Amino acid sequence: MAILLWLLKPLEVVLDIVLRFGRWIAIVAIGLMVCAILLQVFFRYVLGNALPWPEEAAIFLMLWMTAVIAPSAYRRGGFVALEILSSALSKRGAALLALVLLLISGVVLYIGAQMGLTEMNGLAGKFKSASLKYPTADGWAKMPNSWQIASLVFGLWMLFLVNIELILRNIITLAGGEDRLRSNLDAELTAE
Repeated sequence: MAILLWLLKPLEVVLDIVLRFGRWIAIVAIGLMVCAILLQVFFRYVLGNALPWPEEAAIFLMLWMTAVIAPSAYRRGGFVALEILSSALSKRGAALLALVLLLISGVVLYIGAQMGLTEMNGLAGKFKSASLKYPTADGWAKMPNSWQIASLVFGLWMLFLVNIELILRNIITLAGGEDRLRSNLDAELTAE
């Protein structure tokens, strides 16, 4: 039990910090996304001259917003869950079922993150954006698609780390140490 708690503590601390930044980044990203969409609506329907970049910028921001906020939602239990089976089981049976599902999820997240890395560094990542550009010393360059794919990779790796935390918490609970765990929601709310 002590080893599991020893492994869990630093992971909780790191995730508390990283996910707090992720929530703030998500807030900024959704605000910028709304501004880009409103700008496009104004130019298209008021001025009759649509800009080439706002839609692509909004998609880029939406991808990153999702990547940085999804791990917080997963940690808080905010994803879709089928609770009808677990509610029919005993507390220990439900915890064992949750552990099996977390282990399966961990494998899927790991494989997805590896596939995302392959895509990011492969052919798909070499294509360039149609209209999004960033400043360089020589002027402006089209943004590589790998920057968008990086959101998938980042999100999946963060979900994988949260999944490891949830597995450790579940094993500790199964071992009878539930009273030694803190609530993730309480820790996140007091840290902000």
